[in-house]
Amino acid sequence: PSLFSAQAIAHLLAGIAEMLPLAADLEATMEANPGSAEADKFAGFRAAGINRLSLGIQSFDDGCLQALGRVHDSRQALAAIDMAKAAGFTRFNLDLMHGLPGQSATQALLDLQQALACRPPHLSWYQLTIEPNTLFHKRPPTLPVEDELAAMQQQGEQLLAAAGYRQYEVSAYGLDGDQCRHNLNYWRFGDYLGIGAGAHGKITLADGRIQRYAKTRQPTDYLAADGVRRVGERAIPRAELAGEFILNALRLNGGFSLALFTARTGLAAGALQPQLDNLQARELLRLKDGKVRATDLGRRFLDSVVAEFLGAP
Repeated sequence: PSLFSAQAIAHLLAGIAEMLPLAADLEATMEANPGSAEADKFAGFRAAGINRLSLGIQSFDDGCLQALGRVHDSRQALAAIDMAKAAGFTRFNLDLMHGLPGQSATQALLDLQQALACRPPHLSWYQLTIEPNTLFHKRPPTLPVEDELAAMQQQGEQLLAAAGYRQYEVSAYGLDGDQCRHNLNYWRFGDYLGIGAGAHGKITLADGRIQRYAKTRQPTDYLAADGVRRVGERAIPRAELAGEFILNALRLNGGFSLALFTARTGLAAGALQPQLDNLQARELLRLKDGKVRATDLGRRFLDSVVAEFLGAP
């Protein structure tokens, strides 16, 4: 998005405000790369109404950045953070990865220490995963082994906690209670609009059905479309709702309330009872005062915990 001009972003936000009632405390987040061409526009974006930046730093190690195919270097990353602060962004996020090709636990922790020295209000610190249809999937790099990854995660979490960052989701940490609102909405199975080429959306229809959709992916095709730009429109089958909700909500350290489960899915809380009983007995989940959350053990094996709910009625 930061490839747009500040004037274009201002025009977009003004157009949205004409069509939708916006909250007075609206959080408008923009993802940006830390290259100098984009960082030069930060002050303009702030004046246009963007009040939160998410900077795709990924690493402060130039060797790691080259391995990832990133176009910026560590010097530009640090300069972009300074420019964001100078532009008046009191709320910003740094995206940082660990488990990179050839990366040791020592290197990963040095990366994290550099990020913490910048004192971002929010930090997204997550392990590299290899996605289909990517160069890494076609030509897999040599990644750290499981023991090394475990050491990165454990020591990194200790560093973050000591620096005052509270983990509230699997890979999200906030300083002084700062949390990312739009991600919280996704994790709580809330609705959201997908606007523009390649965008994804989720909406709850008037009859209670929950629908996911995507927009035409290529910008040229999107612009050429004659009115209909949605593709892949699909109502989530009732049998998949519990699994979809759990897949998101259990990522949160605080878990979810059974009341929220019913409100967001239309299913009775009893639909989860067999799985809850089983996982509580195995000390993977805890249910107390109508709230469900993963235990420390459950968070270590969260994929297996979530799998118990997939396909639940």
